[in-house]
Amino acid sequence: MISGALAGLIHGTVNFAIVEPYLDQAIGIENQNLFASGEEEDTQEFWVEYEGYRMWQKSGQILAGVILGTSIGALFGIVFALSRNSLPGNHDVKKSLVLAGVMWFTLYLIPFLKYPANPPTVGDTETVVLRAILYLSFIAISGFGALAFYKLSKKFKNNKKLVSLIGYGVFITAVFFAMPENPDEINAPMTLVNEFRLMSVLGVSSFWISIGFLLGLFWNRFESHKESIPYT
Repeated sequence: MISGALAGLIHGTVNFAIVEPYLDQAIGIENQNLFASGEEEDTQEFWVEYEGYRMWQKSGQILAGVILGTSIGALFGIVFALSRNSLPGNHDVKKSLVLAGVMWFTLYLIPFLKYPANPPTVGDTETVVLRAILYLSFIAISGFGALAFYKLSKKFKNNKKLVSLIGYGVFITAVFFAMPENPDEINAPMTLVNEFRLMSVLGVSSFWISIGFLLGLFWNRFESHKESIPYT
């Protein structure tokens, strides 16, 4: 949980530095659309309320990263404890980084490729629940699918373990094309959307790299300390 909280702190800080500028641009476009449609008026009162709301969002982003990181860290620690002996590597940091890479790939990258992150100017408020269900469903399918094929791989020996990896690849590819597409059209500048997506990937990747390194480091220090305690 400590490693998760620290990784969440890093994630929140990275997001604040590299993602927030794109959020400001996207929300700026959204505000101009509101003014053009007559839904809002370009007044001083509007901007005072807007600036206050954005300040609240930005100030809470790092704290939110710590809270989310702590919860994911608890899950990551449990998975690491259960799979540590099966992970490749001769050091806990290497083992933890391998697990972090696997979870980043199955729980984040694959769902992201199907349903990539979009800035606020993209997406209809009426479809937000549907989009959330699709995204979370894909995460669950990918995660449980990876777990099932990992269990299957333990029944094979040597090179036959590759069969389970290929099986997961075929399975997740079929799911990828079977899942519905994002129902919303992209009406924001593609340069902004693509840069926002790239920064989002870098931000989330910083979390998984950090938690993999930190948990492995803490675990190794704890194990070394435990082994140094003499038995009585």
